[in-house]
Amino acid sequence: MNDTRDRVREIVLDLLELDEAEVTEDSLFKEDHGVDSVSIIEIHAALEKEFDVIIDYDEANRMVNLSGVRDVLAQAWSDPATSPA
Repeated sequence: MNDTRDRVREIVLDLLELDEAEVTEDSLFKEDHGVDSVSIIEIHAALEKEFDVIIDYDEANRMVNLSGVRDVLAQAWSDPATSPA
C-alpha cells in the first residue's frame, strides 16, 4: 500500500507542478496552493487511468488534499461497480 500512497503523491505533485516539500497530507490544494478545478479534474482522470478504476465525478469535491484524494481512491476500489473486474 505504501507504493500506492507514493504513486498517488507523485501523480498529484506532478500534475499540480508542486515540490514535495510544499505539500502535506492536509494542505488544501485550492486555498494553500492556488489549484483550480481543472487541475482536480486532471487528477481525477490520471487516477482512473493509473489505477484502472472509475471515480464518480461527485467525489471530486472531496479531493481537496492528498488525504482526500487517497480516500476517494480507496472508496472507488471498495465499490464493486467501479473497481476493475
